[in-house]
Amino acid sequence: MSITAPPAQRSTPAESGFTESRAVRILLRVATYLVLAFLYVPLAIVVIYAFNESRGQSWPPSGFTTHWFSVAWHDREVRSALWLSVQAGLGATAIALVLGSAAAFAVHRFRFFGRETISFVLVLPIALPGILTGIALNSAINFSGIPFSLLTIIVGHATFCVVVVYNNVVARLRRTPGSLVEASMDLGADGWQTFRRVTLPNLATALVAGGLLAFALSFDEIIVTNFTAGAAVTLPIFILDNIHLPRNRPIVNVVAFVVILLSLIPVYLAQRLTREPAARVIERKPAALETAP
Repeated sequence: MSITAPPAQRSTPAESGFTESRAVRILLRVATYLVLAFLYVPLAIVVIYAFNESRGQSWPPSGFTTHWFSVAWHDREVRSALWLSVQAGLGATAIALVLGSAAAFAVHRFRFFGRETISFVLVLPIALPGILTGIALNSAINFSGIPFSLLTIIVGHATFCVVVVYNNVVARLRRTPGSLVEASMDLGADGWQTFRRVTLPNLATALVAGGLLAFALSFDEIIVTNFTAGAAVTLPIFILDNIHLPRNRPIVNVVAFVVILLSLIPVYLAQRLTREPAARVIERKPAALETAP
């Protein structure tokens, strides 16, 4: 007859380290709130000053008004800078969508020598300091003899906008099963029909999200723009030129508020679009479990 000792009771992680884990959670929560405050409190102050009725920036504001929005809108320089920023953003986004998508398809679908190097080179511009990219572009533009204009701004912005589109498209291609394309070809569809009816619908949200992010990056870009704009004035350059002029501070606050708004909206929409496939999967799981026998 053998006698076995009862198994030792093991304390669960929740019981053994309850106090420690709770302290860690509190510290992480506090750190998160501090980081968010560090990032967004200055933006909130800019938004508040955009509605300040006083020309000076004293705290707290003496009152609130939308008068400066009307003044900014009727300012020809502001409207010209706004239109130029929109043109530059749309142009850079169009180039980024074409080149970024083509590069993503080439890197994902084909195996060739230097494939990983090309992928690294494509991502490198967004990792480099903007001032280095700006100096390089400025030197190239001067060497080629091209006059500084909207075209040079678009080319400069496209260098880093391509990276955003490329990352979005190549990530979606990696998540898309190749069996879909093979099944389409087996059913008699040619390359164009497969792309239009299978590949493109799967990439639609990634393309839109990449385009929105590219437009947001281009719209509020200032460092590279300074080296490629010449005498042209975009909204960020207008802010930089007028922020030190006390009489123009209310207009600068309004323009900064518009830049913040027009930058946040595309980023929010892009974030929602990139989360859409995962959200659909999560929503479908309960339904599938309910219908299962």
